[in-house]
Amino acid sequence: MRFATLLVAGLFLAHAEEMSIVRKLSENKLAPLPGLPACVTMAVENGDPTKGSSVIVFKGTAGCVIPWHWHTPTEQVMIVSGSAKVEMKDSNRAATIGPGGYAMLPSKHQHQFTCSSACTAFVSSDSAFDIHYVDAKGNEISPETALATAK
Repeated sequence: MRFATLLVAGLFLAHAEEMSIVRKLSENKLAPLPGLPACVTMAVENGDPTKGSSVIVFKGTAGCVIPWHWHTPTEQVMIVSGSAKVEMKDSNRAATIGPGGYAMLPSKHQHQFTCSSACTAFVSSDSAFDIHYVDAKGNEISPETALATAK
């Protein structure tokens, strides 16, 4: 799923020609995004996630699960508040990270993200951002199927 709907949702997109951006977290206009769980809201901090690198801020409620998925770009996540569990496919490693915690997930690396408590994080990607949900066997499934299964 491409993040073109961020434009439709009226979320702020910073332009590449801007020299600097300074914004308080409270100034963001977070909104839900189709194709993601309803427990997640987000806003674009910098860039255009439909075309290239970007930074997105998101908030998730306690227990919010973004089911197993992968992204085309490399994804970097830094927790601002709360805590989240990051699980990686084909690995016994699951980590719970809190404020200042960081995760780097390479391109096409299957993972699942759960807000252990209400959490806020920044997500940085190095190219156009997308999300591809997968089933237990790693086969790609629709967002509707993935999100219905996660409920």
